[in-house]
Amino acid sequence: MPKKDYYEVLGVDKNAEKSAIKKAYRKLALKYHPDKNPSKEAEDKFKEISEAYAVLSDEEKRNMYDQYGHAGIDQQYSSEDIFRGADFGDIFSGFGINDIFERFFGREMGFGGPRGRRRPSRGADLRYDVEISLENAYKGLETTIRVPRSEICEECNGTGAKPGTNPKTCPSCNGTGQIQRSRRTAFGMFTQVSACNKCNGEGKIITDKCPVCNGRKMVQKTREIEINIPKGIDNGSQLRLAGEGEAGEGGAGDLYIVVHLKKHQVFKRKGLDLHMFKNISFPQAALGAKIDVKTLDGGLEKLKIPEGTQTGEMFKIRGKGMPSLRGRGYGDLYVEVIVKTPKKLSRKAKKLLNQLDDEFKNN
Repeated sequence: MPKKDYYEVLGVDKNAEKSAIKKAYRKLALKYHPDKNPSKEAEDKFKEISEAYAVLSDEEKRNMYDQYGHAGIDQQYSSEDIFRGADFGDIFSGFGINDIFERFFGREMGFGGPRGRRRPSRGADLRYDVEISLENAYKGLETTIRVPRSEICEECNGTGAKPGTNPKTCPSCNGTGQIQRSRRTAFGMFTQVSACNKCNGEGKIITDKCPVCNGRKMVQKTREIEINIPKGIDNGSQLRLAGEGEAGEGGAGDLYIVVHLKKHQVFKRKGLDLHMFKNISFPQAALGAKIDVKTLDGGLEKLKIPEGTQTGEMFKIRGKGMPSLRGRGYGDLYVEVIVKTPKKLSRKAKKLLNQLDDEFKNN
């Protein structure tokens, strides 16, 4: 089913101010709140109005939606991104909104703090910039890089506790990692669940800290990582190495290698094609000739220069450009010729040129 217009879903005008959007959402959310209206239709409606509010209450997302509609939002933001940063906290203060959103959308949205025991977080992604020559991009390159990153402490195996000891159960939450508080409101009894501030939602407390990581569970190390840059790679391309980023309790992040190409003295790359300039003499331009052109792979190609060639004319040598990343052949090499005029001439050369000039005048 196609999505309805977000403004129509909330019942507000397209020029509505943020406060009006918030007021409209609060009214509808309380009407379709699952603790007040447990029907399947109400659940679907709650999801719909929550998504509409998440977009229209955020200036950047709203501008994107106003310009491109649902297509702009779906292409620019993931399901999680749509709700990230949205202000639901004061609307549902004390109403257990984290529990609702986890139930509906399969994740904690973080409104007013995490719900229950803190989930192990995935490590952060890392970026590493590497600069290579155009020749390396042509042939491909295997090299080793040194990446500083956090890794799980080997001394304590990531527990944070001194070897031979174990974290203890938190006495405040009895190991659940969460504290529950109930309150009666005009809409009924609501239970608010928050992370235990004694153990930060982990359910465990470290009394004897690891002497290496000081209880942080992670240590900083510089790791040598071998990378394989494929032939044909272009400037600004990224390579993703899964699991080579920062370590985390929920798994390691990824490492993104960003490739930059050094400026070449002879060749300029345009997609799969290469471009270069080649000097030729006036006699070669006037009479025609066959000249040698050195290609990026180190070989020589014969290029035919026809009679009467002018400066700036372009010639193509097929298949002597860059290789395709997908293995679908090579681009072409374009050679732009420049007719070179000598700065110093011998007497004999001047005499011959004068004779040639007279010949041109007579014709």
